[in-house]
Formats: sequence, structure tokens, C-alpha cells
Amino acid sequence: MKVLVAGATGVIGRQLVPLLTAVGHDVVTLSRSDADLRVDALDRDATVRAVREVAPDAVVHLLTAIPPAIDPRKVGRQFELTNRLRSEGTRNLIEAAPGARFIGQGLAYAYAPAPGLADEDAPLWRAAPKVYAPVVAALADLERQVTATGGLVLRFGHLTGPGSVYAPGGSTTLSVLAGRMPVVGDGGSVLSFTDAHDAATAVVAALDRDVSGVLNIVDDTPIRMGEWLPAFAARIGAPKPRHVPAFLARMLVGDFGVAYMTKLRGADNCRARLRLNWRPRHPSFLGGTEATA
Repeated sequence: MKVLVAGATGVIGRQLVPLLTAVGHDVVTLSRSDADLRVDALDRDATVRAVREVAPDAVVHLLTAIPPAIDPRKVGRQFELTNRLRSEGTRNLIEAAPGARFIGQGLAYAYAPAPGLADEDAPLWRAAPKVYAPVVAALADLERQVTATGGLVLRFGHLTGPGSVYAPGGSTTLSVLAGRMPVVGDGGSVLSFTDAHDAATAVVAALDRDVSGVLNIVDDTPIRMGEWLPAFAARIGAPKPRHVPAFLARMLVGDFGVAYMTKLRGADNCRARLRLNWRPRHPSFLGGTEATA
């Protein structure tokens, strides 16, 4: 199968391309630089022209432009380009490859806060804090477009592995090492992680199956922020995180920063296990290798 990977230089893409090649797919990469097709996916004409010449059987859309470090007070501005890639870029890629199998990248931590783990029928967080609402809207638009083609959206959790924010030198690891990431309020957010290699194996599995809609691709061990953060700090030799009241944190990191630490909902991976016959090789973040390599 000829597979176009848009966003091949990202955290998942770097794991995915060699894996696709190893299992026998003909891989063509697309990004603004360092790819077979050096195209800006927001340039409709250039994208349509380049992709139609390739005529892929499948398109894997992993395009983002997320900065290495995220300021929760500036998420709206920092994600503007990624939001466009998820809305306009998706539209351009679909137009460029009519009839191709389409797989898009979603998020498994953009669910509306609620008790328990979210399955794929749970609503997205449309009433998110103001700075994050455009991110959720762009994700919803991507999902609408992809599923309308009969394609599949894989909702990944907090990405771990080489190049992620949790890797050595990653922004979260550095913040924890510097003692700049406290437990906020009750630390009630539930985190579902996805190792980048596990994300890549899910894409490979999806290409071999006629599955549409959305699927959560997350590990088997959701964990509360209040438990995970001290454990991660101890693991990497960082100071024990402080506890900060939510009202004080809100003055420093805004509503979204507090919500990120206290309200995120974890996700359930049962449906992906059944429909893709997929299993995470890294069933638990704390059992993996991040920040130790």
C-alpha cells in the first residue's frame, strides 16, 4: 500500500515511518521541510498538486505545529497554527487524495470533565476554558471531516517517548527537575499516556482493518495527577513537588492551567483493543523508559 504520512518528522511520525517500511508499505512523507514532499499543507493548491501526483492509497495526518514548551496562559495563541492544520490542512489533504483511506490524529484528553474513564462516545470538552476552546473546536472539525470520508481518528493520550515533553530534555521533565511544576488543588486530573511507538503500531494496525470513527489509543494505567507527579519527580531525581491551592495557581497559570491539573479525564482503550486487536507495549508510563534514556 502506498501510504502518505503528513507530519512524518513529529514525535509519532519518526516512529511510524520506519515501522510502515518494515511491514512492506511504500511510504511517502510530507512536511514543510525534510520530507519527500516539501509542502505547506495550508497551501491548498500546492498540496493538491503534490499529493495527487503521488496518488496514495492511504493518508496518515499527523501534522501539528505545537511549540516545545506550552504556556497555559497562551495556549490559544500557541495553537493557532495547529488549529489551522487540523481544520484547513485536513480539508486540503482530503481534497488532494479522493478515495484514499484516511487516518487522523486526535486527542484522548480533550473530553469534557466527568467521573470515570471516557470511552469514544463521551463528549469533547466544548465548554473548555476560553483559551483552550479553539483547540477543541479544531479537533472536532478534524474528526468530522475524517469520519465523513469513512476514515478513522486515533485519539492519542499524552505522548511519551523520544522527542516528547516527558523525555530527557523535554519541557515537562525540565519543569519538574527545576521544581516549577506543583500539584495544584486536589491534583484530580486523570492522565492517560501513549508511547509514540504504541501510537505508531496503532496506525499500522488501522491500515490493515476496515475500521472507521474514533478510537482511544492510550495505555492501560490511567493515573491521577496528584499521584503521577510526585512519582515522576522521584523517578528522575527531582525535588518533591509543592502543593499549591487552585486559587493561587489560577493567578499564575490562568483557568486552563488549573483545569489541566485538576479536571482532565482519562480514557479507556477497550474499543481499540477489540477493533484493531491492538495492545500497548508500554502499558504504564511509570513502567516505561521516559526520562531515563
